[in-house]
Amino acid sequence: MEALTRYRDRELVEKVAKAIREVGVKGKVKIMHVCGTHEQVISHHGLRALLPSHVEVIAGPGCPVCVVPAKEVDEAIELALRHHVVLATFGDMYRVPGTQLSLAEAKAHGADVRVVYSVRDAVKIAEENPSKQVVFFAIGFETTAPTTASELVSGPPRNFSVLVSHRLIPPVMELLLGIAETYFDGFICPGHVATIIGARPFKLFPEAYRMPTVIAGFEPLDVMVAVKHIVDQVARGEAKLVNEYRRSVRENGNPRALKLMEEVYEVYDGYWRGIGRVPASALRLKESFREYDARYRFNVQVGPSRDLKPGCSCHLVLTGKLNPTECPLFAKACTPRSPQGPCMVSSEGTCNIWFRYRGRPTL
Repeated sequence: MEALTRYRDRELVEKVAKAIREVGVKGKVKIMHVCGTHEQVISHHGLRALLPSHVEVIAGPGCPVCVVPAKEVDEAIELALRHHVVLATFGDMYRVPGTQLSLAEAKAHGADVRVVYSVRDAVKIAEENPSKQVVFFAIGFETTAPTTASELVSGPPRNFSVLVSHRLIPPVMELLLGIAETYFDGFICPGHVATIIGARPFKLFPEAYRMPTVIAGFEPLDVMVAVKHIVDQVARGEAKLVNEYRRSVRENGNPRALKLMEEVYEVYDGYWRGIGRVPASALRLKESFREYDARYRFNVQVGPSRDLKPGCSCHLVLTGKLNPTECPLFAKACTPRSPQGPCMVSSEGTCNIWFRYRGRPTL
């Protein structure tokens, strides 16, 4: 606990911020993070206010709920309303809009939708209700994918299946580098993803794209030190991978978790809401686990989908091209009570975070 307190020490954070201001760089430095928790830390502690005007930290597609395409929400609703399954998922997914409805609205129409804290909770529902079909809507990045895999390897009840909507972070980071011209100068990588896959997959960015890259933890000092590393590299014309989160991240990640993922999933080209098709960025169950695949079990079919409502700028927020306050709907038609897009729904969504922490004082 004493060590953790050090990472929240205001004096240390301000000392690093001062060092950033003293680095001589030409022009503006834009740094993208791809983690909802990093955005929480930055906004909650007012870290942007400590940075010089020429250093900007922008949010990318780091909210796992926000990037689930409407089609996959529609599939979950189809299962709950038409096939009358018990649909279990995380709370952040509950109000994310599909094409016509959210899961919360489907529940109001009679669907049995239940919020759970883990896939284990969903398995328990299946064990306690053997006469009902229970489907877990599995969302999240590499952080949560191993827990879903672990339950499937353990042999859940026959009335349990999974609607898989897991996504992979490095492929979408690589895609962002190819969207028009690169509009940022460095990456801050999510520490929780790196605890699973390790530091090695992120070496691609400095080695192939000359992009300064830092794996960071989730305390104010972690983030500020990551910014300092990137600004230093930009000033020196360097591009390296720095593992700032060495207390949790190893070079090769978590071997057991990676083995589970390799056993259960195969990688395919998945769609991300507001971004489109991202090569080799999504997971689906291998044929050997098809009996637990809800899409296969129930032959799920949905019609044309719509990811964004008219006027919604979630796609631009997710790709870091727009700050939430630049969206004409922000805090007007679009609020946490009446979200127009997924970025305002989830507690890890950039719009939701900016709405909650507007005007918050610094650390």
